[in-house]
Amino acid sequence: MVHHHQAPYPLAYPQLRVKPSRTANPISSKVTSVLSTSYADSDFREALALLDERGISNSAETRRQLRLDVQKEVIDSNGQIINEFGRVADQLRRIGATIDKLNKNYQEMRSHVAASHEATAATTGEASSLMAKKRNVETKQQLLNAFREHFVLTDDEVASLTLTSEPVDDQFFVVLAKTKRIRMDCEILLGFENQTLGLEIMDQTSKNLNHAFQKLYRWIQKEFKTLNLENPQIHSSVRRALRVLAERPSLFQSCLDFFAEAREQILSDSFYLALTGTSASGAKDHSVKPIELAAHDPLRYVGDMLAWAHSATVSEREALEVLFVSDGNEIAKGMQEGRENELWRLMADEGDEGPPEFDAVKALNELVDRDVSGAARILRQRIEQVIQANEETILAYKLANLLGFYKFTFSRLLGGDNEDAVLLQSMTNLESEALRQFRSLMRDHIATLQGEFQHTPADLGPPDFLQEALKQLSAIMQTYETSLASSTSKFTSKRHNGEEEDEEEDDDDDDEFQPILAESFDPFLAGCENMARRVRTPSNSIFFLNCLLAAQSTLQPYSRFTSRRLAHLRSATSEHASKLSDSQYNFLVSESSLSPLFSALGPLSAESREDIEKITTLEPTQPAALAGVSQGLDDFLPSAIMDALENLKHLQDARLSREVTEEATERFCADFEHVEELLMLADELQEKGANGKGGYGVDEEPSLRALFPRTTGEIRVLLS
Repeated sequence: MVHHHQAPYPLAYPQLRVKPSRTANPISSKVTSVLSTSYADSDFREALALLDERGISNSAETRRQLRLDVQKEVIDSNGQIINEFGRVADQLRRIGATIDKLNKNYQEMRSHVAASHEATAATTGEASSLMAKKRNVETKQQLLNAFREHFVLTDDEVASLTLTSEPVDDQFFVVLAKTKRIRMDCEILLGFENQTLGLEIMDQTSKNLNHAFQKLYRWIQKEFKTLNLENPQIHSSVRRALRVLAERPSLFQSCLDFFAEAREQILSDSFYLALTGTSASGAKDHSVKPIELAAHDPLRYVGDMLAWAHSATVSEREALEVLFVSDGNEIAKGMQEGRENELWRLMADEGDEGPPEFDAVKALNELVDRDVSGAARILRQRIEQVIQANEETILAYKLANLLGFYKFTFSRLLGGDNEDAVLLQSMTNLESEALRQFRSLMRDHIATLQGEFQHTPADLGPPDFLQEALKQLSAIMQTYETSLASSTSKFTSKRHNGEEEDEEEDDDDDDEFQPILAESFDPFLAGCENMARRVRTPSNSIFFLNCLLAAQSTLQPYSRFTSRRLAHLRSATSEHASKLSDSQYNFLVSESSLSPLFSALGPLSAESREDIEKITTLEPTQPAALAGVSQGLDDFLPSAIMDALENLKHLQDARLSREVTEEATERFCADFEHVEELLMLADELQEKGANGKGGYGVDEEPSLRALFPRTTGEIRVLLS
């Protein structure tokens, strides 16, 4: 290792330069070169580092041998490199020999391959052609398989679709849907130039579909024979089959006809069993209480039969809703599709209107009516027998009202626009028959009372036949009020048009009840009016007023539907009360002896001087006559009001009696006041005339007021 502190020059001055002189020797040049070397030079520093690694000590011997040692190492290193390159050259020679051998083998193999290729060229070409044909055949096979799978039914599918021995299950409906899809897709095949295949498939598919629908039709008929509608869990396959069969409207309608006939017979037998407790075959069913046990009570008997019919109709409708309508409009869609595909529909002109759109609810209502039509005919026969055998007027009306209620109920159940429904027609005819019987019985009853119409009661009260008629009418109105018959028209109008005014509703009720009043009330009141005409005044008015008041008290609680008739009765009451008031007034005038005076002075006016001057010349105002009138009035007044009320003692309304008498006395007092005023004016005029002549003479007559001293105030007090 070189020790730098032994260097001839200190390290602190490494960059010191000595400028050589031209006469310097080589040693000086060498020294100068060494001294000019910079320690920052990388080569110099690497050389120093190499010397450190060799561990060379800095001595004179070492410095002399260093160059030789380095040269020797360089020579040795070059020798090693030459040896290595020699070995590399040997390897390259071996690789070259190997490559030559490979090239020779390649050429040999190439010649063999060329010969083989020439020998197999024909076979390879033929194989390629066969492979291409194979791929073409495979493509056609795939196409054929896809075509057969889409357009052709397998033997098992055809058997499931057409053979009646195969069940109608999910597989049947799957194959049926596939067949319908094939028929629709055949339109694509018919679009090609060669239509033979499409026509053949279309023909075969149509045959299979027809067989399938025939099989489905027969299966549904078989199911209908054993179908239990009372079971809420109706098999879903029946509903599904009906939806599918709806695509053949003729078959679907035929199924409905078959179903309706079967259900009609079943319900008729059930109704007969409910009536008699015996089945159609004659077997006794002890679990059923026969409705006929209540035949002794016609109203209950008819009510029980109608209740059974209503219950059966509701149950039938609910069951058929599950069967036909529970799946929405699927049946309607199927019917529409079937109608559009029918041959005569396709051949029709475009301008022709097709059949109306299928209404599921309307069809359901019609089917329910057909199902219960058999029971409805039995029901009509039984109720007609009850109506014809009945001889009671009130019962006849109650039957008519009950039938009207059920007619309204069945109308809501089967649709109000279904006027051809057998059940609704039966209810309408039975109601009309019951009303005819009611009118007939009422007229017969009136005919039997013709003798009683001739005799007025001694007390001028309502006759017995009127009281009995009012009792019957009260029972009729009570029955009418508790029924739905009075609300039928209002229910419909409110549902479609909203609430109406109360006055209009009352008018509707009045119009509906008028025919009943015309039969059960008007003839009796008319009889009373005829009886009143045969009685002298005022008994005629008293008698008829008593009848009118009794009628009003009967109708008043039911003013909701008798308001118009009550208004007529009040008008008649007011008219006869006015007549009675006139009679009382005439009584007061006649009994008070004032009739001549009222007749003479009534037409005169207090405003006319001529009329006042005429008063003293009238016969009733002469002193003797006037004194007699005054005396008669004095005799009458103490008992006047009692005598007047005695005239109305048979009037059964004391309040009306007082009002009539008060009206007559008020009129009497008004006329008396007029007479009093005229007499006073006549006295004043006479007094003025006497004063103009210088006073009265000795034989001067007394004044009119002196002869007739009563005042209006006194009259009012005595008549109050």
